[in-house]
Amino acid sequence: MKETDSHKLRNAILEVINTQVRDNDPPETKQALIRLQGQGFSEEETLKLIGYVVAVEVFSVLKENRQYDREKYISALNALPTLPWEKEA
Repeated sequence: MKETDSHKLRNAILEVINTQVRDNDPPETKQALIRLQGQGFSEEETLKLIGYVVAVEVFSVLKENRQYDREKYISALNALPTLPWEKEA
C-alpha cells in the first residue's frame, strides 16, 4: 500500500512530537500534552493541537527562510488550545 503525502507528513509531525516528549526538549511539549489532556482533550485531539503548532513553525521557517524560533514555538505551545493563527487574527 502506497503511503500518501499527507499520511507521510502526519507521521513526520507525530515523530517530532514523540521525540520532543521522549527527550523532554522542549519540556513545554510534554507539559502541553499533560495540560490539554487534563482539560478534557483526547489524546488524538491533543496530538492534533500540538501538531498544528509544529506545522506552523516548520512552515514559517521555510516560508520566511529563517531559523527555528524556540521562544515563539514555546509561546504557541503554552497558548494551546488557542491555535497560532487564532492569536494573530
